[in-house]
Amino acid sequence: MLFNSLEFLFAFLPITIFIFYFIGSRGHHSIAFSWLIGASLFFYWWWNPIYVFLLVGSILFNYLVSIALLKVRHKIIFIIGVSANLLVLGYFKYANFFVDNINALISGDIFLESILLPLAISFFTFQQITFLVDSYRGNTKEYSLLNYSLFVAFFPQLIAGPIVQHIEMMPQFMKSSLYRLKSENLAIGITIFIIGLFKKIVIADSMAIYADPVFEIAEGNESLIFIDAWGGAIAYTFQLYFDFSGYSDMAIGLARMFGIVLPTNFFSPYKSTNIIEFWRRWHMTLSRFFKNYLYISLGGNRKGAIRSMLNLMITMLLGGLWHGASWTFVIWGGIHGTCLIINHGFQNIRRLLGHDFSKTSIFGQTVSWMLTFTIIIITWVVFRAESVNGAQNMIHAMLGLNGLFLSELIDYQFWAILCFLLFIVYFMPSTQEFLVEYKPTLEIYSGHTELKKYHPFFQYKLSSFTHNLLIVLMGWFCLLAMLSGKTTEFLYGNF
Repeated sequence: MLFNSLEFLFAFLPITIFIFYFIGSRGHHSIAFSWLIGASLFFYWWWNPIYVFLLVGSILFNYLVSIALLKVRHKIIFIIGVSANLLVLGYFKYANFFVDNINALISGDIFLESILLPLAISFFTFQQITFLVDSYRGNTKEYSLLNYSLFVAFFPQLIAGPIVQHIEMMPQFMKSSLYRLKSENLAIGITIFIIGLFKKIVIADSMAIYADPVFEIAEGNESLIFIDAWGGAIAYTFQLYFDFSGYSDMAIGLARMFGIVLPTNFFSPYKSTNIIEFWRRWHMTLSRFFKNYLYISLGGNRKGAIRSMLNLMITMLLGGLWHGASWTFVIWGGIHGTCLIINHGFQNIRRLLGHDFSKTSIFGQTVSWMLTFTIIIITWVVFRAESVNGAQNMIHAMLGLNGLFLSELIDYQFWAILCFLLFIVYFMPSTQEFLVEYKPTLEIYSGHTELKKYHPFFQYKLSSFTHNLLIVLMGWFCLLAMLSGKTTEFLYGNF
């Protein structure tokens, strides 16, 4: 079931909210809690019934391992728990990839049936690994199976994150106020959800119409020219941005309807002036996971510059592979790892020279932003391409090696739309900044994602007729689009 489907919006969601608060307001908190867990499992069951058993089995296994770690903090138990999670993830996500590469390497004919990737397996696996690590470190306490189950299966963040930590969620689940419907939470949640829905349906899906044909041409080894290749690459750059930003907003809005505040997961990453900043703004909870549970575990920057660079590259290569079983994702991770290493090295040199980063000129900031955004566009080409050959064809055309002349594939109106979207992502406030008065998310990178102050018009007020009219109009456009077109999946739902 998708957030942008009619059955979700007009059946599942209102029924789930009504019954949860109806039961909870009468003091039957454990029943209301169980109802929300059951609704979340049904939400997952809707996609593929058989895989709900995988999710339930994963929850039960990791809960028992975490209880064992709390009672006997033994390294063997910890290794067994984490290894089992990684083996299950590896089988479903990488078994076919591994067999295909072995066959290519040895000219073999090993056969393995195509394995359907369970929805959100990467997200709920990583989330539970964080809980096991924290349990092993002694940073958790014993929670009930109900609390743990909702921590993993809570439907707003189940499919594509954010990847939450127990310290962020468990205390919220245990508040008695959770079961009393607050009109402000409902209103703020609906507002954030509609903003995200608009990003997905009206903007992201519209960009796919331009991006998909260009990448299909590249995969088919047909000739692309410079302007078309860049047009398709930039279209995908915005498609992915508004698709994932839209999902993040919808997840935050849905959770807020139940009185739950999720962590920030997406904070205007295309405003970044370097790659380090980009990764502090893009998929922030995944970046946090890789930093805290992989990069630091490998030694971080504690063992010298060379080891630090190696750890960073390993982290980004595995981060690329996490996104999918394809060499394009590995290459994408490697490019970002290289850029991060260069970026850190450049900043260290500037520090040694006594450069004050706060005094960078507007010109310098603009050049840094343009360079960063260009790198991001090019790396998204590798990320989006279905094969290394397709990525090479796209980049070959983007370098102008196939010609610079205009074609009929992409028109001038399209470029005007791209310019407008660029204006939005760079100059307009993020959803968090728009609703800053109502604290829509938990801050996870204090000091790195400062909220800018915008004109009062761009500061949402529940009492503002203009703001509410804008939200209603956005919702109306979304409804018209849903009624007239095909419902599309979220891009990050495939990871």
